Amino acid sequence: MSAITPTTTDTPATKPSNFLRQIIEHDLADGTYASRQWAGSPGDAAHHAAGPSDPAKIRTRFPPEPNGYLHVGHAKSICLNFGLARDYGGVCHLRFDDTNPEKEDLEYVNAIKDTVQWLGFDWNANGTSHLYQASDYFDFMYRAAEYLVEAGHAYVDEQSAEAMRENRGDFGKPGVDSPFRARTPAENLARFREMQGGAHEDGSMVLRSKIDMASPNINLRDPAIYRIRRATHHNTGDKWCIYPMYTFAHPIEDALEQITHSICTLEFEDQRPFYDWLLDRLCEMTTLPDGRVVGGLLAQPHPHQYEFARLNLTYVITSKRKLAALVYDKRVSGWDDPRMPTIVGLRRRGYTPEAIQLFAERIGVTKSDSWIDYSTLEGCLRETLDVSAPRAMAVLDPVKLVLTNWDAVMENSGQAAVDGRYLDDCSAPVHPHLPELGKRHFKIGKEVWIERSDFEETPPKGFFRLFPPRVDASGATLAGSKTRLKYGHVIECSGCAKDAAGRITEVHAMLIPDTKSGTPGSDSVKVKGVITWVAVADGIPAEVRLYDRLFTDAQPDAGGKDFIESLNPDSLKTVTAYVEPSLATAKADDKFQFERHGYFVADRKDHAAGKLVFNRAVGLKDSWGK
Repeated sequence: MSAITPTTTDTPATKPSNFLRQIIEHDLADGTYASRQWAGSPGDAAHHAAGPSDPAKIRTRFPPEPNGYLHVGHAKSICLNFGLARDYGGVCHLRFDDTNPEKEDLEYVNAIKDTVQWLGFDWNANGTSHLYQASDYFDFMYRAAEYLVEAGHAYVDEQSAEAMRENRGDFGKPGVDSPFRARTPAENLARFREMQGGAHEDGSMVLRSKIDMASPNINLRDPAIYRIRRATHHNTGDKWCIYPMYTFAHPIEDALEQITHSICTLEFEDQRPFYDWLLDRLCEMTTLPDGRVVGGLLAQPHPHQYEFARLNLTYVITSKRKLAALVYDKRVSGWDDPRMPTIVGLRRRGYTPEAIQLFAERIGVTKSDSWIDYSTLEGCLRETLDVSAPRAMAVLDPVKLVLTNWDAVMENSGQAAVDGRYLDDCSAPVHPHLPELGKRHFKIGKEVWIERSDFEETPPKGFFRLFPPRVDASGATLAGSKTRLKYGHVIECSGCAKDAAGRITEVHAMLIPDTKSGTPGSDSVKVKGVITWVAVADGIPAEVRLYDRLFTDAQPDAGGKDFIESLNPDSLKTVTAYVEPSLATAKADDKFQFERHGYFVADRKDHAAGKLVFNRAVGLKDSWGK
């Protein structure tokens, strides 16, 4: 028995608008990119000029660096970029921004691909795979850098890193020109080729763009575009000892792939002027002093960058460094620990692609930073699982309930004992709103497991579950409570048994005949309380992991706080529970509503036939807001 996948019928017209949708719709109406050509693969201007008109109305991209596992913030970007391409007849590229060889690994490449597909998206379109990696463009990037040097737009700087920082200035002080800035293009080109040939030590020099050291935008004060770094790259091996800086590589990657709308988070807003400066220089034609006409390396119109507010989610940290610390310090069991905000963690926790897509759509896209409460994400999961998850009964903190007159009532009703036991058949719908899914079946007998919290010797006001006969203030004896065992019979509590320490070991009750759910006259005895249960006869033991939020502070690392100090000591409790027999065939990743407890998933790593392991994904309602 597994969860039912809900279908969605949303179209672009029914989705809420945002500034990015408005920009795309305006560009489509104006034909901003209608003249583009696409040669079937990324390439320079000449490459695309030989191709037909681009079949994609827009092109977006999701460009993760393969240096870790993606988290919920990346999920927003995935849904946004792939979703916009889907909704506007476009294509979204999956591009690995692998320009930093020291931190990247194939493990992360494979994990990212799996994540994108699990979320319901695909990089294949029009018969072509649009899976790319920035390192495949290194040859063109080097060519582009040489062109910038020849055109007088870049120079080799041999200042120390400390001197470069000092001479860069700050918001109140303009930068100072490097003493190497006045070199001729020929001198710079020779030096740059020495860098590429391995003639100089790591960190001894960089290639910088030549823009304006007095610019009020510090990002335009001759930013570095290449550095010397001897490191083996997972894709190109030891071919290169110089690597492009991200701010240089990223716009070139977009342009080679004919991206129309390059969507990133707000921290890159100050980089947009350099993005445009670089692409303008690589698109334009230039006449060199020797009379050669060069340039026009990239096709026009070139991509445009747009920024949106990143996801700030309460009770979560998304810093890769801090998440890695949790893993390596063994404060969590790994990157896929169900308490982690990584997508592999959310998936193991029981989150569905539909829930994450709904969350991304519900929080919207804005230009202003704000905090989204974690309950919004949980609410999206409840909403998707409520309509899809099969139901089951489970007892998480079990105490035995003994029906002391069970055998006599069953014998009087004509029931036959099997192997010395009287058992009765009960059933319940797999899903209360999907009758076509049928019913689940289980037994009831003399002994059943109930929740320990369903019995109180001295009941508080408003408690309608099980409590024994008692004497009131006037000395009168009051009867024990009458309660229905859900899908079963009405019972009347008669007492309990305790161990030497005073702990309840058994609850006792009397079965009220002719009250079985679904039979004539079953509602003749009115009760206010209904409790879930699992029969001792056919209940199955299961390990249940009760996950909660990893942090007790809504903003655990804000303002320089030590996030370790707000770790929730109760973020995981493991119990031995009893579950109804329908769960015996549950497979890893199957999701269920445990009636009255919440939504649970069969753990994708540890669950197996004969060893049931369930994780709590989310409760039936938000308890943190109370």
